[in-house]
Order: sequence, then C-alpha cells, then structure tokens
Amino acid sequence: MRGRRTAEFRQDRSDSSRIRSRAAWSLRPRRAPRAHRSALRHRLVRQFFADLEIRQPDVNLGIGSGNHAEQTARVLMAFDAILPDLRPDVVIVVGDVNSTLACALAASKRLISVAHVEAGLRSGDRTMPEEINRLLTDAISDLLFTTSLDANRNLLAEGVAADKMFFVGNVMIDSLLRSLPRAIRPAILDTLRLQERQFAVVTLHRPSNVDRREDATTVLDVLEPVQEHLPIIFPMHPRSRQMFERHGLGPRLACMRGLHLVDPLGYLEFLYLLDRARLVLTDSGGVQEETTLLGVPCLTLRPNTERPITIIEGTNRLVGLDQAAVIAAVNDILADRWSPGRRPDLWDGQAAGRIVEVILERCAK
Repeated sequence: MRGRRTAEFRQDRSDSSRIRSRAAWSLRPRRAPRAHRSALRHRLVRQFFADLEIRQPDVNLGIGSGNHAEQTARVLMAFDAILPDLRPDVVIVVGDVNSTLACALAASKRLISVAHVEAGLRSGDRTMPEEINRLLTDAISDLLFTTSLDANRNLLAEGVAADKMFFVGNVMIDSLLRSLPRAIRPAILDTLRLQERQFAVVTLHRPSNVDRREDATTVLDVLEPVQEHLPIIFPMHPRSRQMFERHGLGPRLACMRGLHLVDPLGYLEFLYLLDRARLVLTDSGGVQEETTLLGVPCLTLRPNTERPITIIEGTNRLVGLDQAAVIAAVNDILADRWSPGRRPDLWDGQAAGRIVEVILERCAK
C-alpha cells in the first residue's frame, strides 16, 4: 500500500468533494514561431544528454523534423554518406522510430551487420508508422535483442531463425534504475502544493490521438471528468501542442482547471513525476514499461499495445478513448483495486551488458 486516498467519482460534476485545481495554464491562441519551437527541441536534446550522462555524439546528422517519408529519406542519405569513413563492424539501432529503419537500411545495403535493440515488439496494427518500422527493421537485422519472451515468439512466427534472437532485458529500464536516485522534483509540484500520490500524469503524442480534431476532442472528453477529481499534470509534447492549437482547442483546455499543462520536462524531472503519481494516462509504449517497473497504475489511451507484458505482468490496462472505461479504471485505482504487478524477467538493469557480450562474441568469430 502506498498511502493512497480512497475515493470514487462519476460524471456528475456537482460532487462537492472533488479536488479543485489551484492554477490554470492555457495554450496561446497563436502558433509559436518556428524559431522558438526549434530552440525548444535543441534544449530538450541537450537536457536529455545531460540527464542520462551521455557524452555528445561524434556526428550529428542534423535531420530535424518532417513527414515520415522526408525524415526517413534524409536519415538514410546522411547516414549512408558517413558509413564508408566509419567502417563499423556492427550498426546498433534502437526502438521503432524513422531513424531506426533508415540506419538499418543503410547498413544492410552496405553489407554491415545490424543489431536491433527492442526487436520483436508487435501491436498488430499496421496503421501505426512504428509498426512498419519494427517489421522492416527486424526483417533485415542480423542480431535481434528482445525485452520479453513474447517478442521472441513474434519473431519465430515470422520465420526468423532462433539463433538470431537474444532475450536480454530492457535497456530503457537500465536507464531508469540508474537514474531514479537522481530524479529531480519539478517546480510544478511546489506551485500546485502537491504531494506524492495526489496527482495524475498524462502524456500524449501519437498521431491517432492528436492529429484529427475529432480525436483530440475525444481525448479531452476522456480527461475532463478525471481532472475534476484528481489534478493532472500534462507535460505537452511540442507536436501535441501544435495540433491542439491548430484544432482551436486552447479555450477548452483553459477551462479545465484541474489539467495543468507544462512545457516538456527533462528525463530526471519526468521520472520523478512518474514515480510519485497516483496514476498515469498515456499513449506511449515507453511509459507503459516505466510505470510497470515503478509499480504505478497506467491507463493506455490506445486500443492496442506492442508491449503486452506490461498488461500481463505489469500495471497497465488498455482503455482506448472510452470515457466509461477510463472512469471505471480510475475508480478501481482510487479504491485500491489495482494489481501492483511484478517486475518482468531480466528487467534488472543489466540488459546493456548482455547486449555487449553477444556483440563482442559475434564480432570475434
């Protein structure tokens, strides 16, 4: 038990016991200048390198944003151009973003071995750009490092040879465990005078939730009854901010007094929020894994997940954008009717070491 308050809410907004917000924050009605958005992105990149204690890269491809085709093509061309000078034995790609696929393609076409970290994850939803990136990257990778055994089963079902797969654990959990003692309390908690377990956290960035006005409006329909009973802190992704502004939803956000929008946080501040939240609402695969490790209830605002282990063994539940399902889940959490879950196998902070051992062994052959 983690000192959780028991309460229940309905859609009835007349409930006098609900938590009232102490501050309001709204979107500006006009779109932020491009130079400002670019500066924010650069600041966040620098912050993440500092928070994770990673040295600066030897080469910065300087790709920037763009649609999927533009971004993938620019990374493919830029990375391919430097491979002859680098002459790597192995190219290691991580996750499922556009640069993952682009770098894997460039290396594969030059007959350089490709190692994919977080291989085998499948949502079964090919409308997600990330799912296409996962499928194609795994198809051309020589070493596939998985975070859970269901990923190995996915790869076997696709005809991948078993001797190319290595169940090593989760490198993101390595970072979390290493960084958790250094987590930084964000200023918003002091501004709102919030203590541990007195707030929820929301993250949203997937196109399926924010790109169309209809979907973004449904997201707010889902969040509205929650924020009337539990303050929600929303570190807003720059892309999500842009979409909400474009949809003209700023005035509605301003009226939701329990929803507190803040600029994107550094990793250490965000980690502090996750670890101390009463619950998390998200469409992020990574946050599903982090909350499972931390034992924090997670409601995933998607109809599917590529990380089913967070449901089977963790603290995650799929609720989609179904307001009734969200309300029922939040009531379960507030009434302590939520499984604490367990830490998945090999999520022990040693995944990176296992990956290095495999790569060194293969390179020595």
